[in-house]
Amino acid sequence: MTPMAALSTARLAGGRLPGRLVLLDHPLFRFGALAMGAGELLGDKMKSAPDRTVFLGLLARVASAGIAGAALAPRGREKAGAAVAVGTAVPLAYLTLAARKRAIAAVGQTRSGLVEDALVVAAGAAIVALCARRR
Repeated sequence: MTPMAALSTARLAGGRLPGRLVLLDHPLFRFGALAMGAGELLGDKMKSAPDRTVFLGLLARVASAGIAGAALAPRGREKAGAAVAVGTAVPLAYLTLAARKRAIAAVGQTRSGLVEDALVVAAGAAIVALCARRR
């Protein structure tokens, strides 16, 4: 949900992105995406949180990445943007899960989760800012 929350934040700040975000232009969906992004960040710290590589986790990752990739791609290149985003998100789910498990063993679930979240939010903000500037 982080990509959708990053896009919503950009829209709330008055940012212009290359792609059209019909749903995120509606306040209910815009604030809903922010709430879901925050919920994901909080839920990830729970010991009962499922791995990001379970089917529903990957499905949500694919959908979120595809929408964000299309929205951040230059006009006319939305399908390519979605494909690149999905093609990046799925392998990264497995790589980051392995890294997270090592970090949990070293520093614990909460600390490793906070560091991971900081990195993900910073990367998402940077990507959205770069794409918004392109316009």
